[in-house]
Amino acid sequence: MTRTLDLNCDMGESFGAYTVGDDAAMLELVSTANIACGFHAGDPVVMRRTIELARKNGVAVGAHPSFADLYGFGRRRISGENPADLETQLIYQIIAMRGMCDLAGHPMTHVKTHGALGNMAAVDADLAALCVRAVAAVDPALVYVSLPYSQTYAAAEKAGLRVACEIYADRTYTDQGELTPRSQDGAVIHDPTQSLDQVLEMVVNGVIPTTGGQKLPVEPATLCVHGDTPGAVTMARTLRKALTENSVTIAAFA
Repeated sequence: MTRTLDLNCDMGESFGAYTVGDDAAMLELVSTANIACGFHAGDPVVMRRTIELARKNGVAVGAHPSFADLYGFGRRRISGENPADLETQLIYQIIAMRGMCDLAGHPMTHVKTHGALGNMAAVDADLAALCVRAVAAVDPALVYVSLPYSQTYAAAEKAGLRVACEIYADRTYTDQGELTPRSQDGAVIHDPTQSLDQVLEMVVNGVIPTTGGQKLPVEPATLCVHGDTPGAVTMARTLRKALTENSVTIAAFA
């Protein structure tokens, strides 16, 4: 049976004189790009350049907002932030991305929270609701990209947002369906064969293999490869080829 799957990548994470990932090569492989909005990585010049390159490649684009954490690449868990302030920060990032998209003539389709913010919201109902409110405040027609088995997925559905269920090619999962914390061994998959086996299990067989040996049902809409992971382009190329060979059509969800 032929099915369609989006292949997305977190990118636009270079900053000033620093280069992170090979966005140009990745944009020849993926169908959707989640672009950093300057709070964990990226800057206005990188945002604009990445959007324009995505448009030329026919790749859909969305905002990838985060905690205000350039020093920690958005992967430090931040608590105690005033909820109203955090919501405003997310709105600011999403609007900045939308403005750059308008400038490039390439509409923004979705929002996906980054790093620690996304992981914390996945298990915190109040934080999940805050993230969803920020998206809806800018444009309730935007798609919310979310992990299955998460508070964010439930909050987005409750708010009436369209949700794209996301799975990861280069991350392992706990028995609760959460991403294994990066602080633990084996959280990030570097072996292309292991990555491919996991992806085919999720996409073709419809189950998430967990570190505890469980198989959690899943109906993925989009598959993510992290642009900053070493070997990410090779991994994306291998995955795309294998998925196509298994009768999966790669196309943007939005």
